[in-house]
Amino acid sequence: MPTSEILPAGPADRLRGQAYPEVKGASHEAGRSGIGTPGHGLAPPELAVIVPTLNERGNIEPLLARLTLVLAGIAWEVVFVDDDSQDGTWALLQDLQRRLPHVRALRRIGRRGLASACIEGMLATATPYVAVMDADLQHDEAILPTMLATLKARQLDVVIGSRFVAQGSVGDLSQRRLMISRLGEFLSRAISRADLSDPMSGFFMVRRDFLDVTVHRLSGHGFKILLDLFASAPRPVRFAEVPYRFRLRQHGDSKLDASVLLDYVTLIGDKLFGRYVPIRFLSFVLVGLFGVVVHLAVLGACFRLVGLGFYLSQAIATLVAMTTNFNLNNAFTYHDRRLRGLRLVYGHLSFYVICSIGAVANFQIALLLFQLQAPWALAGLAGAVVGAVWNYAVSSSFTWRAR
Repeated sequence: MPTSEILPAGPADRLRGQAYPEVKGASHEAGRSGIGTPGHGLAPPELAVIVPTLNERGNIEPLLARLTLVLAGIAWEVVFVDDDSQDGTWALLQDLQRRLPHVRALRRIGRRGLASACIEGMLATATPYVAVMDADLQHDEAILPTMLATLKARQLDVVIGSRFVAQGSVGDLSQRRLMISRLGEFLSRAISRADLSDPMSGFFMVRRDFLDVTVHRLSGHGFKILLDLFASAPRPVRFAEVPYRFRLRQHGDSKLDASVLLDYVTLIGDKLFGRYVPIRFLSFVLVGLFGVVVHLAVLGACFRLVGLGFYLSQAIATLVAMTTNFNLNNAFTYHDRRLRGLRLVYGHLSFYVICSIGAVANFQIALLLFQLQAPWALAGLAGAVVGAVWNYAVSSSFTWRAR
């Protein structure tokens, strides 16, 4: 069983009441401003703080100032991983890393996702200890020294900042977000193999050797990386939890919405079934089965209720079912590649063409097997499987191709 314990926030508490230094006007000279060199001279950094960003310009300098204060006396660096922000975040990060040796920044073009950004950031540094936190100032950076001391002293793999243990607090978290967190905690028990109080926490610290033996197993889906680490670990995880008070966002917009919960469910499905069949394919098949129900309902309504001819009713039912399947796949199966605007129109058309070819392949395979004396049910099933695999493989490559 995983080893865990809950630790008090420790000495870092006394930092919470202090005013944080200003960040603007940083210069090359250490100590001239709140974000000068972190006080370790030429010593290699011991701790890297990974901060994924997407349109967080207003939070970068205050966060950097706070890190400078609470990590005084520790050799550290910060690695920002920006998903091509459009609010000037990247320009600011470029300016900061030109002037400050402990600030590094990666820019990702054409892909997004907090989990994958965290993985790339962790792999971009060689420090023996790696922390992950959000850029929105909601995580309490004052507990970072306690997290580091705990990892080193107790030989743990992970230390987690938790809102739900004794002395922790969700602060003024909305009921909607609290409900999502609690639902995530419930779902996580199926794959985490650990009694985590806050499995949706994005605030934690890991030991490098643990990361190295786990990273190749990570799914990298969506917005939550902590559960992925626990579910992917090749052995039970030794961990502890440190309480902190969750703060309100000051700048920018929250990235938490229904898609985060969908990503979370996708991650759980991938860890449960991904070794046997891709979770995206399972979603595609489930949508297809729902499309069959829609097809039959529309066919019956047009033919039996409205009185249209069978062939016209079949054509209408086929079009409605394909349209339904496309929109459900666009919203759920490929929510991370969701088509919008003009690409949505092109996507519809390509999906119709692909599914039409898949229907022909379905029919031809079923007919061939039936003519070879295969049982009708087996022939029909084989045709359906061939059609489903065709539709999934080709639509993934063309309709919803990764950009």
